[in-house]
Amino acid sequence: MKHLTAAAAFLLVLPLAVSAQEAPKNSTTEAPAAKPEPDRQHANAAKLAGLIRFVGESCQEVRPDYERFKAVVAAMGVDIDAISKGELLMRSMSYTEAYRKNVDESCRKAAELFGEKGTSIPGLVLRKAS
Repeated sequence: MKHLTAAAAFLLVLPLAVSAQEAPKNSTTEAPAAKPEPDRQHANAAKLAGLIRFVGESCQEVRPDYERFKAVVAAMGVDIDAISKGELLMRSMSYTEAYRKNVDESCRKAAELFGEKGTSIPGLVLRKAS
C-alpha cells in the first residue's frame, strides 16, 4: 500500500520534476535558473522507468514510447544507464510492482497523464494499433 500511495503521488507531481523553469528576472539582478537536485532527478527517472516497465508489461490498450522516455530522462539530466542498474533499478522495479496492484486503474491513469494528450508528459504512452 505504501508503494501504491507513493506511485499515485508520483503521477501527480512528475511535471514539476521534469522541467525546471527559469526564475523570473527583475530589473536589478538576474537570478540563475533553479535546477532540481541531481538525487531527486535520479529518483524521478527511476519512478518513470517503473511506470514505463509497467505499461510495457501490463497494459492492453497502451504501450510506452521508449524513444520519448529516453529523451525525457536525458532532459532530466540523468544517464539512462544510471537507472538500469543498482539501487535505482531496484527502486524502479518497486514502482512497477506498486502499479501492478491495480492494473486497470494504473493503465487508465498512465494513459490520462502520459498519453498523446497527457497532462504530465504527453506522448510517453501511446495507444496500441488495433
